Amino acid sequence: MMRSPQLRFTAVIFSLILSLQAQAQTGPPKEENKREAHLLELTKLEPGIKLDIRYAREDNFVGKKVYPEARAFLQKPAAEAVVAVHRKLKERGLGLVIFDGYRPWAITKLFWEVTPEDKRKFVANPERGSKHNRGCAVDLSMFDLKTGKLVPMPSDFDEFTERASPDYTGGTDEERANRDLLRRSMEEAGFTVNPNEWWHFDYKDWESYAIYDISFAEAERLNGEKPKNN
Repeated sequence: MMRSPQLRFTAVIFSLILSLQAQAQTGPPKEENKREAHLLELTKLEPGIKLDIRYAREDNFVGKKVYPEARAFLQKPAAEAVVAVHRKLKERGLGLVIFDGYRPWAITKLFWEVTPEDKRKFVANPERGSKHNRGCAVDLSMFDLKTGKLVPMPSDFDEFTERASPDYTGGTDEERANRDLLRRSMEEAGFTVNPNEWWHFDYKDWESYAIYDISFAEAERLNGEKPKNN
């Protein structure tokens, strides 16, 4: 059913208001009665996990380095669940490679601002914050333990096309099988796949945690202490 010109105009105005509000926002949304953060570094829990933190390089969709260093943190229950998946996949000769974990809120705001409006379903609105900001979302894939190479998937990480969908029916049989194995493995560990990105998984209790805007260095020092948001 086609929308009337008035409805289309209203939708455009609403979208513009949200965009302007997000640009004006200087700090993360404040939430009460949230669990204290306990962010753990994945490679310290399990050295066999590989990192491919493209946001610490220039080969990402922003086109510049946005992280000062290549590290990946998650809240303790989510981190332990990821490690369990990695160890189970070893039986198949596979391991996990991490693209991103905890993400400071300021980076979510940057992603929103540089992403074209028609692609914003692939990024989080800073007005609401991201599950990455809560330390309960992880972007990842699998690699072959023998070769160290990423296994084939229907799309690359952060590819803003239909191929990124976890339900995309194109690509090769091998690519879809790898994607579906990753999804099953993560879902069995308490994660839910993002409807637009096969690589993005949210941990089951993400709503229990606040939205943080702290550095990786601060995350390392937390050890269960509640951080001060910027």
